[in-house]
Amino acid sequence: MIRIRNAEKADLDTLAAWDKHVTRAQLEKAIRDGCVLLAQQEGSFAGWLRYNLFWDSIPFLNMLFVVEKYRGQGVGKTLMAHWENTMASRGYRDVLTSTAACENAQHFYYSLGYESVGGFFPPEEGYELILKKHLL
Repeated sequence: MIRIRNAEKADLDTLAAWDKHVTRAQLEKAIRDGCVLLAQQEGSFAGWLRYNLFWDSIPFLNMLFVVEKYRGQGVGKTLMAHWENTMASRGYRDVLTSTAACENAQHFYYSLGYESVGGFFPPEEGYELILKKHLL
């Protein structure tokens, strides 16, 4: 069974060992702000979701990661559903995320009802798709 909960300060070391996209201080702030969800399966760390607010008003998924051992078992979908339901319950009408156009992750998001609404070229990287889902 997949269990989703808000990350806590006690989870910082585990998350910092996996999430190399932000500094430890940034990760600690995200946890404190309630912007990190943790997935557990059979009591073990299975993945996490980290978000913030784009333009201080639109929930933007920054990181979704499922530990390889748990991929294909619904962990990512469960994290996303929990996050989307939480955002909808807070009155947000839409959510955003992005992924590299060359990655298969875009197909995961499309299967969840996201649509491409544009993109850009980050410095020294490939094309990044911006994806949106209407919640309400």
